[in-house]
Amino acid sequence: MIYAIRIKGHLGHQWTDWFGEVTFTLEDNGDTLITGPVVDQAALHGLLKKVRDLGMPLISVNGVEPDPSTTPGTGQADMQDAKL
Repeated sequence: MIYAIRIKGHLGHQWTDWFGEVTFTLEDNGDTLITGPVVDQAALHGLLKKVRDLGMPLISVNGVEPDPSTTPGTGQADMQDAKL
């Protein structure tokens, strides 16, 4: 799954290696958008722990799209075919 994590304040690009396979987008409103693949919930919690350790306010966490390299199927079709 690809996640978008929004934090308050601009995070310098020197932190990219510490966060791993993510992209930083510095937005005009002063926020930083961190996007990248997250393989499981443990990895997501690890990213959120790093945000916490920086002391920067967390604004939002959103699943953007499934990562085709780690997710079987498209996700969308799987949900349409599900019987509730």
